[in-house]
Amino acid sequence: MISFTRLSELATNGKKWIWIGLAAVPAIRVYYVQEMIAALIIFSVLFVIAAAVVLIIFVLDRASERVMTWVEAGLARVLHRVAGAVEGIVASPVWVQAVPHRFRKEQSRK
Repeated sequence: MISFTRLSELATNGKKWIWIGLAAVPAIRVYYVQEMIAALIIFSVLFVIAAAVVLIIFVLDRASERVMTWVEAGLARVLHRVAGAVEGIVASPVWVQAVPHRFRKEQSRK
């Protein structure tokens, strides 16, 4: 603790420091407010960027669902046609008519 006598000595000898201190208090407050406003702007910009990224991912996800549904329907038709064509080729190849009936698998199973 400072005694009153020491305080009065500082007041008379260091009036310059008191005035500097009194002038620094509002300057510190103004700097603090400026710093907080700058931080608010920075975090607002970062929040907007993060929200935009999330929105883009959401829109791409929704669009991909519709595209996949459309592709799935078309792909099912194509695969059905391919499976039918492959089945036709594998089940009855051209050379089957050249093989006598006694050597065919269908005849030998019975």
